[in-house]
Amino acid sequence: MSNPAVPPRSLAEALRARDDASLAALLRARPDLITPVPTDLTQLATRAGTRASVVRALERLDRFALQTAEALAVAADPAPYEELRALLTGDGGDPAVSAALPRALATLREQALVWGDDDRLRLVRTARELLAPSPQHPSPTGLGPTVQEATAGMSPGRIQDIVTATGLGSTHDAVSALASLTALFTDRKRMSALLAELSEESREVLTRLVWGPPYGQVTADPAAHLRRLLDLGLLVPTAPGTVVLPREVALHLRGGRAHRAVEPLPPAVEPAATHRPQVVDATAAGQAYTALATVEELLKDWDEGGPAVLRAGGLSVRDLKRTAVALDVAEPVAAFWVELAYAAGLLASDGEADERYAATPAHDEWLEQPAAQRWARLAEAWLTATRVSGVVGGRDAKERTLSTLGPGLDRSAAPEVRHRVLTLLAGLPEGASPSKESVLARLRWERPLRGPQREDDLRSRLAEWTLAEAELLGVTGRGALSGHGRALLGATAPKSPAQAPVGPGDKLPVHHRPTLAEPLSPAEQATASAAAARLLAPLLPEPLDHVLLQADLTAVAPGPLQRSLAEVLDVLADVESKGGATVYRFTPGSVRRALDAGQSASDLHAFLAAHARTPVPQPLTYLIDDVARRHGHLRVGAASAYVRCDDEAILNEILADKRAAGLRLRRLAPTVLAAQTDPASLLDGLRAMGFAPAAESAEGDVLITRAHAHRTPPRTAPEPVPDGPPIPDATLLSAAIRAIRAGDLASTTPRRQTDRPPPATGELPRTNSAETLATMQAAVLTGEALWIGYVNAEGAASQRLIAPVRVEGGFVTAYDHTADEVRTYPLHRVTGVAELADEA
Repeated sequence: MSNPAVPPRSLAEALRARDDASLAALLRARPDLITPVPTDLTQLATRAGTRASVVRALERLDRFALQTAEALAVAADPAPYEELRALLTGDGGDPAVSAALPRALATLREQALVWGDDDRLRLVRTARELLAPSPQHPSPTGLGPTVQEATAGMSPGRIQDIVTATGLGSTHDAVSALASLTALFTDRKRMSALLAELSEESREVLTRLVWGPPYGQVTADPAAHLRRLLDLGLLVPTAPGTVVLPREVALHLRGGRAHRAVEPLPPAVEPAATHRPQVVDATAAGQAYTALATVEELLKDWDEGGPAVLRAGGLSVRDLKRTAVALDVAEPVAAFWVELAYAAGLLASDGEADERYAATPAHDEWLEQPAAQRWARLAEAWLTATRVSGVVGGRDAKERTLSTLGPGLDRSAAPEVRHRVLTLLAGLPEGASPSKESVLARLRWERPLRGPQREDDLRSRLAEWTLAEAELLGVTGRGALSGHGRALLGATAPKSPAQAPVGPGDKLPVHHRPTLAEPLSPAEQATASAAAARLLAPLLPEPLDHVLLQADLTAVAPGPLQRSLAEVLDVLADVESKGGATVYRFTPGSVRRALDAGQSASDLHAFLAAHARTPVPQPLTYLIDDVARRHGHLRVGAASAYVRCDDEAILNEILADKRAAGLRLRRLAPTVLAAQTDPASLLDGLRAMGFAPAAESAEGDVLITRAHAHRTPPRTAPEPVPDGPPIPDATLLSAAIRAIRAGDLASTTPRRQTDRPPPATGELPRTNSAETLATMQAAVLTGEALWIGYVNAEGAASQRLIAPVRVEGGFVTAYDHTADEVRTYPLHRVTGVAELADEA
C-alpha cells in the first residue's frame, strides 16, 4: 500500500492508495475493467486508460461531469483545483457551479478518469487526447490551441516581431518570448488595455471566433484590421489562408469560462398534469386488461398457424397490415404487440420447411394463469427486452428494411432507457404526469454523448416510445405512473411532493444527485413483478358467466367473459363490435360453424339457456333449428368428390343452378352427383350457393371438423442483447478485488538480492528445477513466503505469493496469498522462484 502522504506519480499508484470500497465502486461503474480480472493494479490502471474503455466511461458521464473533464482537458497538466474551478465559474464566480464541482470531480476520480491530489489534478492521457482541442477534433468547449501550440511551426523571428508589436521587450530565444506572450494574454489588466486599442472591426472578428469554432479564413493580403490582429498574435496562422484564435485570448474574452453555458444541476422533470391516484390506477388497470385481450386476440388469430416467415426473417408488410386490421389498431401498434408476445415467449417460428409463426406451448400455460400474473409477465418482458418495435420500417446499416420479428431490431440501450424513464416518473408525486420535453431534457443531461443533440437521437426516441408503450401496456395511466407500475420497478411512492426525488434541480442537496437507475436483477425483478400483480389483481374486472340475448340475433357481453364461455361464443357467433361491451351476431354461417365443430342443436339450445340472463329469443331458436335441419342433409365424399342426398329435388336444384357450373357435376344415380373437384372445394362451393353440406367418411359417417391449434416446438424467449459487460455482483467484486490485491502484492513485494539479475517488471522469475525444489523445501522449514511464476493447464501465466507448507511427490502445498486459500501446485508448472527481502 502506498504512503498516503506521498502524492501518487501514476494512476496505478493512485489506485493502490484506494480502499476496497473505492475499488469496488470503480469496477461497478466500469465493468469492462473486470473482464477478465486484472492480475494486479498496474494492469488495472493500464486497462482503465485504453481508448475503448475511456470512450465508454466518457459516454456514461452526466453533462456537468463531462464539462468538468472538458475543462481539465484545456487546463494545464497537472492543474490545481482553483484553475479548474475558474474555468467553470469564470471571473465572476458561480456559487451553484462551485457547490457542484466537488461531486463532479469525485465522479471522475471514482471512475479513474482523473487522479492526483487537488493541487495536481491529472486527466487520464487518453481522455485528454479525446477531449483536448485539435484541428481534426474540435473541443466541445470551442477553444483552440494555446499560444505555444499555435506557434509551434512559426519562425523565431516572427515570434520576436509579435512580442515587439505587443510592447513587450525582445528576448534572446523563442521559448522566453512565448512565455512573456502567454503571461501577457493571461493578465486580465494588460490584456484589456491591449484589446482597447483595437478598432471596432478587429474586435468584431474576435467576437465571431470567441465561442468557436476558433478557426477562420483570411486572404493572402488581409485587410488592415485583420493584419493588426495577426501582428499582435491575437490571431495566429496555422496553414495558408487559415488562422486560429489562441486559447488564452478566447478565455480572456469569455471572462475565463471554458463553456458558454455550464449546467451543474440536472433539469427538473416538470409535472404537466396531476390526477387522483385512484383515477390513474383505474385507467392503467383498464388499459392492462385491454393489453391482455389484444395479445390473446393476436395469438388466437395465429392459432392455426400464423403468417409465413420471410426468407430474410421477420413478418412481411402485407401480413403486418392484415394483423393490424384484425386487431383494429395502427400498424406501429400492431408491431408493438407482436414483438411483445415474441419477447414474452408466447409466439415464435415453428421451424418447419414451410416456416410460419405460431403460438408456443408456453402460450397455453400463460392462458391458464390469473389475469394479473399474465399482465406481469408481459410487463416484465417489455421492461427487459432489447428488441424495439419503434424501428420497424427503418433501414439498417446495409439499407435493408427492418421488419417486425426480423433481425436488427435490438437496441441494447432500450432496457436502461425504459427503466430510467419510469424511475423519473416514480420520482414525481402520485398521480402526476410529466411533460415529455422535461423528460427528454433530463435524459440528455444525464447522457449528453449518447447521440447528437437533436430531437431524433436514439435515446430521445427510445424515451418517447417508452412513454407511449407504457400507456398501451397499462404501466401508466393518463401519463402518470400507476401503483402497480411503481411496484414493477421495485419503487415506492413518495409520501409528499416535497419528498419527490426529482433531482438537484428541485433543490435537493448536490451530493444526493440520483444516478442512472440500474435495472433489477432477475430475482429482484421476479419479486417486483409478483408485487405488481398483487396490486393489479383487485383492479381488473371479474370475468362474467352470462350474456344478454336480443331479438335482433345479437348477444351483448357487458364485460369480459369467462374463458370457456368466450371460446364457445366465438365459434357460435361473429364479433360485430368491441369496446366496453362486446356485441356478437348469430348468422346461419356462424351456427353452421358450431355444428361443423361437433355441436348439436340441442347442445346449442342448452348452452344459450344456461348462459343467457334474458330469455332466448324465438328468432334465434328458429335460426338454430333451421340450420341444424339442413345441416348434413347433403353428403360430400371422395370420388374425386360426390354429393348424395335422399331428396332428388335438391339435387335437381343444384344441377340447375348456374353457380354450380364450376363444380362440373353430373348425376350418377337419382340421389348421387359426381364432381370433378376435391371434397373441400365442393364443400365450399355448395356453401357459397346457400346449402349446408356435411363431409362424410368412406364408411358414410359424418366427419366432424374441429379447429386445429398449431403449436411450435418448445421455444425460449429471445435473450436481450447486453449493453456492454454486466455489472458485477458483490460476490464477484469481492473475489476480484482480493485477487487484484494479492497479485499486486506479489508483483510489488521486494525480492532478496541474488547474483542472478532480477526479472523485469511483469516478467516471471526463472530458476532451474533443482533450485526451485531446494528453495521450496527450505521455505517449508523456515516458514518464509516465496514469489513464484506459475503457468496453468491452459497456458495462462501468473505471479503468486505463497507460503509453502509441504513438498512431496512433485507437488507443493502452500498457502496462496493471491487466492487467499491453501492450494497445491505441480512443481513442473512453476517457472521459477524468488525469495522475498527480509523487510517484506
